[in-house]
Amino acid sequence: QLSGHQKMTESFLGQFREVYLPTAMRPLNKSLIKGDKWKDVDGAQERRRSFLYGFCKKYNSRKKLRTHLAHVVSRIYVEDRHKILYCEVPKAGCSNWKRVLMVLSGLATSAHNISHDDVHYGKHLKKLDSYDLKGIYTRLNTYTKTIFVRDPMERLVSAFRDKFEHPNNYYHPVFGKAIIKKYRQNANEEALKTGSGVKFKEFIQYLLDSHRPVGMDIHWEQVSKLCYPCLINYDFIGKFETLQEDANYFLRLVGAPAELRFPNFKDRHSSDERTNAEVVRQYLKELSKQERQLTYDFYYLDYLMFNYTSP
Repeated sequence: QLSGHQKMTESFLGQFREVYLPTAMRPLNKSLIKGDKWKDVDGAQERRRSFLYGFCKKYNSRKKLRTHLAHVVSRIYVEDRHKILYCEVPKAGCSNWKRVLMVLSGLATSAHNISHDDVHYGKHLKKLDSYDLKGIYTRLNTYTKTIFVRDPMERLVSAFRDKFEHPNNYYHPVFGKAIIKKYRQNANEEALKTGSGVKFKEFIQYLLDSHRPVGMDIHWEQVSKLCYPCLINYDFIGKFETLQEDANYFLRLVGAPAELRFPNFKDRHSSDERTNAEVVRQYLKELSKQERQLTYDFYYLDYLMFNYTSP
């Protein structure tokens, strides 16, 4: 039985390789779009799609799929009514995207009254890895696949601010304690006990350490490793920098109810200034020139794939 299952999996992965390094980019279905309202957004979308496709063809087309399929699809949420696959990139509008998916699937009537805990811990939405091989394969081939990304350094600083500058009963004891213990000289007992007060420079030392005292986390993992953009041929590439326009255009493309708009509220710490280029600059000042370069190198592939300008 096991050998039969292995053969089936290998055969499926063979097909997966062929499908997800396609010879031609699949055109977006724009049959529901009327008039010129979305002309500029659509133009930007086509440029992003072509850029990523060209990048993957140049750098990735001959690479074999070495990663287990379940891992490749583990970050992808499924909305069956409107045939959407959404790959979650934390700190790039993912909380509000999950709210929208809940509304689209009939789990909620409005995105505005779904709590943070319901979004992240409610287990309401299905992920692609919960389906069998046939279900995965069918959806990858027929659903509209989307990913929303963000400038890598902005995303990194946003994650640090969210997880380490506010009380957090997971990130402080799990990551904070390990980071302070390894990278802070003469750390006091309180800091070692609580893991609170991690400095950005210490966080970057952890990030760049090949022998990290604690593993990676999805909030600062590279998008190339979260969503595999050169294996899964995404139909729509949204950016956090143009989140409202991109998201609302995508909703029209997939036939979402006309009254549904992408919410623009900040999910948590709403009184904090949003992480922007100026905020990032202040944090990067805390690093040495070498640390800044190595951090950029860490996200180099994300910068390249999504055509972001180096800071």
